[in-house]
Amino acid sequence: MTQPEFVKICGLSTKASIDAVIDGGASHMGLIFFEKSPRNVSLEQAKELSEHAGTRIIKTAVSVNADDAFLDQIVSAMQPDLLQLHGSESTERVQHVKDRYGLPVMKVFSIREASDLENAKQYKDVADLIMFDAKAPKDSNLPGGNGVSFDWEIMDLWPQNVPYVLSGGLTLANVKEAIDETGAYGIDLSSGVESEPGIKNLELIAKFLQIVR
Repeated sequence: MTQPEFVKICGLSTKASIDAVIDGGASHMGLIFFEKSPRNVSLEQAKELSEHAGTRIIKTAVSVNADDAFLDQIVSAMQPDLLQLHGSESTERVQHVKDRYGLPVMKVFSIREASDLENAKQYKDVADLIMFDAKAPKDSNLPGGNGVSFDWEIMDLWPQNVPYVLSGGLTLANVKEAIDETGAYGIDLSSGVESEPGIKNLELIAKFLQIVR
């Protein structure tokens, strides 16, 4: 297994989970700003958690079709190092966000089949990084964190010179296979290290990062 350069645990909401992620050797952590998510954090929480993490890890702010006013609040509260856009943001929107905040942007795409990759190709020269997540089940109102994966063979069709982050349904049981099969630059998971939706399991975090690192 080739060790991925980018390893992110997302949807953190406690100082203990942040410490576990940092101690385990993850490169990135993610805080989610999306009210429908069980992992949603308030601006006050985000400020406290971000200050706790300090400069020990790259901090990612995750939003879904957020407007400038909300992003202003997020950036002010959290002082993120990376912005993750998990909605239907256009290439123009991605460029605007990059210009407005002077921060790198990772754009997320939900995919199920090969044709879903086509839309993402338009963003490869705009977004600093691209993430592929599995399309949500029909009964879910969450764009990510649903614990489902997609057929990784699809990624054979993605341009090899464009690095990407793999997400969606990653667990202790399948992460080695996922990395071996895709050769992804990075991996990102949330529900795969939880005891229940939104509740991170510190033991699972440690075990997962031990496998990856």
